[in-house]
Amino acid sequence: MKINKYNSLVFAMLFGFGLTSQAQSKKWTLEECVRYALENNITIKLTELDLKSAAIDKKGAIGNYLPAVNANASHSWNIGLNQNITTGLLENQTTQYSSVGASVGVDIYKGLQNQNNLRRANLSIVASKYQLLKMQEDISLNVASAFLQILSNKEDLKVKKEQLAIDEKRYTRSEEMVNAGTIPRGDLFDLKATVATDKQNIAVSENNLLISKLSLAQLLQLKEFADFDVVEDNKLDDQNNILSQSPIEIYDKAKEIRTDLKLAQTNLEIAEKNVAIAKGAYQPTLSAFYNFNTRASYSDIITGSTLNTANPTTQIGYVEGTNQPVLRDNYSSVLGNAQPILDQFNDNKGQSFGLQLSVPIFNGFSARNNVERNKVSLEKSKIDLEQKSLDLQRNVYTAFTDAKAALNTYEASTVTLEARQQAYNFAKEKYDVGLMNAFDFTQAQTLLTNAQSDVIRTKYDYMFKIKILEFYFGIPIVPIITK
Repeated sequence: MKINKYNSLVFAMLFGFGLTSQAQSKKWTLEECVRYALENNITIKLTELDLKSAAIDKKGAIGNYLPAVNANASHSWNIGLNQNITTGLLENQTTQYSSVGASVGVDIYKGLQNQNNLRRANLSIVASKYQLLKMQEDISLNVASAFLQILSNKEDLKVKKEQLAIDEKRYTRSEEMVNAGTIPRGDLFDLKATVATDKQNIAVSENNLLISKLSLAQLLQLKEFADFDVVEDNKLDDQNNILSQSPIEIYDKAKEIRTDLKLAQTNLEIAEKNVAIAKGAYQPTLSAFYNFNTRASYSDIITGSTLNTANPTTQIGYVEGTNQPVLRDNYSSVLGNAQPILDQFNDNKGQSFGLQLSVPIFNGFSARNNVERNKVSLEKSKIDLEQKSLDLQRNVYTAFTDAKAALNTYEASTVTLEARQQAYNFAKEKYDVGLMNAFDFTQAQTLLTNAQSDVIRTKYDYMFKIKILEFYFGIPIVPIITK
């Protein structure tokens, strides 16, 4: 039985370790990274909350069309000398007064401010959606850049490790050649320094790779990034043939679909509504109202009193309007002939209704200043829209030029690498037969390593420039679903 428990424990540990290894060995594709970022990025979540706030503002704008209904109730005590609300005379009495009421008010005309507020609220929702879409597009590009940076750093690290392996083998071979007297011992020291430099380069590359993984993990809001890794997709081709398009064709397409322009246009329309709302303060307002109220009152009244000798703490009094004697101690009172409360509420009902007209005449220039202030904001929005259009044109032409230049640079670096590889092979042959010293051979090797690094850098730079150009042409990395 103990053996079975032990075997079960071992199986559970191995199974758990297998699941952990499987989870840690998952490699993310670019599409998976973008989708995950769109669902979990903090900046996007904050922008989604702005969209919810805009929807709440719309509810408030709709509420301006509805009547305002309010109810009120009050109860008060008046003790001592106060006015009898029935006779109007001042009397020494304790009076209680209750009132209830309700009021209804509705705007009939308010300079079209309610209508313009609702239209502005609808435009604000549209603007919030564009802002969210723009944020999602920006995050997608940032994720693509971080993803490609990881691939670049991984390839660079791979090249550095391969170079270290080659140099270590050469160092071992050189030791044999030094012992055989084929090459001088000084060459061995140069190779030893080269191996040490290779190890330093690997340490730097490993650090760069870790930092690039951290950057992408933060965009994805991942807490664990040490085991985070991506798929090594090294495809380098213009799959959508975007470079076959002319810059003017890409710009014309961008003007139709770019979120920046749509957001600027919507902000311009919002500014126009703000001017209309401000101008509404110049016009008179007309509202209707209805009020209902009722009340009830009652008091304790003693008209006269004599001392009761039988009980010094008790007085003999008479109910108001009668000769009927009553007893009252020093701390109590006698209720007068008050009408029942419910009957009073029923008899004292009152209603009022009517119209209220308000005509603005002079308000310290506040309405005028508000209109002028919103006109300035409108002009700013017009300039912003014009600037966004100019920026888009410049960015499209710049992106197209950069993509073309990146392709040419990559092709040139590839040719350079081929030449450096041939030069390195030739130098290696000369070094192996003792016709080249270690210093010159190291220089040829350094030039080859630099050429390899240039190819890696220019390749991923070209890939990212293509993504930017596709972005302006309306080809997203992954489809973005608007809410």
